[in-house]
Amino acid sequence: MLYDRANASLIGRWWWTVDRPTWFALLLLLVIGAVLVTTASPAVAARIGLGEFHFAQRHYVFLFLTLLTMFGISLLSHQQVRQLAMLTFALAIVCLLLLPVIGFENKGATRWIRIAGLSIQPSEFLKPAFAVFVAWLFAEKFRSTHFPGYRLAIGVYLVCAALLITQPDFGMTVVLTGMFALQFFLAGVSVVWVGALVGFALVGALLAYELLPHVTERIDRFLDPASGDNYQVEKSLDAFASGGFIGRGPGEGTVKEFIPDSHTDFIFAVAGEEYGMLVCLMILGIYAFILLRGFKLIQQRDNLFVILAVAGLLTQFGLQALINMGVAVNLLPAKGMTLPFLSYGGSSSLAMGITMGMLLALTRKQYGVKRV
Repeated sequence: MLYDRANASLIGRWWWTVDRPTWFALLLLLVIGAVLVTTASPAVAARIGLGEFHFAQRHYVFLFLTLLTMFGISLLSHQQVRQLAMLTFALAIVCLLLLPVIGFENKGATRWIRIAGLSIQPSEFLKPAFAVFVAWLFAEKFRSTHFPGYRLAIGVYLVCAALLITQPDFGMTVVLTGMFALQFFLAGVSVVWVGALVGFALVGALLAYELLPHVTERIDRFLDPASGDNYQVEKSLDAFASGGFIGRGPGEGTVKEFIPDSHTDFIFAVAGEEYGMLVCLMILGIYAFILLRGFKLIQQRDNLFVILAVAGLLTQFGLQALINMGVAVNLLPAKGMTLPFLSYGGSSSLAMGITMGMLLALTRKQYGVKRV
C-alpha cells in the first residue's frame, strides 16, 4: 500500500519521521521519574519545613516543560538545531563568566544564578550546546581543509573546561571531556592529537586531585572509606540491601528519611529500596536501549555533523546516568550529579529535554513517500 504524506500536518510529519522507540523510551523514563520523586521528596520537604508535596509539584511543572521542550526541539531541522546550539552555547558561556559576580554558593560551589526566582545552573545547558557546536566545527573541517576546525574545537573545550573547574565542578568537566574525546576520535584525527588529549586529561585529573580539596577528599573516601564520612553512600547501599529483588513496596522505604539528596543524587537508591533490583535493572535497560538505539541510528547516516553531534549527545546522556548510578552503588567516588529524567531538578531536567530533543531532531528520517 502506498502512503503519500506530502500534505500531512506538522505533527503528522513528525510522527512519521521521529524515532518512535526512542521517544517512547524517554516518555517511560519521565513517568518513572515522576513516581520516584513523588515517593522520595515528601520526607526531604518535611525535613526543611516545606509542604509535603512541594518538590513533587514543582517536578510535575518541570516535567511538563521538559516534555514540551523535547517535543518542540525535535521538530527542528538540522540547521535549526545547529543555530539553537550556538545561541545556547553563547548564553551559557556568558552566564558562566558572570557566575563569580551574580552567582550564589551552595555546598561549597558557585554554579547557580537566580532568574525570576528560579535557580539556574548554566553548565547543564552548556553540555548539549557544546556537543552540537563541536560537531559542526569538526564537520566544517572536512568540508574545507583550510578551516581550523580541530584547533577551534580544542580551544572551545579548554575554555569550557576551565570555566567548569573554577566553579568548581569536576564531575561536569569529566562528562564534557568524555563527550569531546569520543567526538575527537570519530572525527578521524591523527594518533598524535588523540595522545595529546589523553595526556591532557590525565594531567588535569592529577592536578584536580592535588589542587582541589573537595576532589581529594571524595577520592580518598572512595579508596579508603575509613578516611572520612561516607554516610550517604552507606545509607544508599543499605537501601539496595533492604530492597532485595522485588523491593519493600511503594512508599515503604526509609532511605529517603536519612539521605538529604534522596530526591536528586540518590534517587536510584530510593528505586532500589522500594521497587527492588528488578525495577533497577529495568531502568538500566531503558538507558542502555536509548544509547544502543541512538548509535544504531547514526550507523545508517552519511552526514558527519549528525554522526558527531548525536554521538556527543548520547555520550553526555550515558555518562551522566553511569556516574549517578555508579555513585549510588559505590562503584565511583561521590559526585553530585542527577539521574537523567528521574531526579528532581529544574535545570537538569530542562537541559536534558534540550539534549534529547536535539537527538530526536537529528535522527529523524527523511520525510517523503514510503512503501509498506
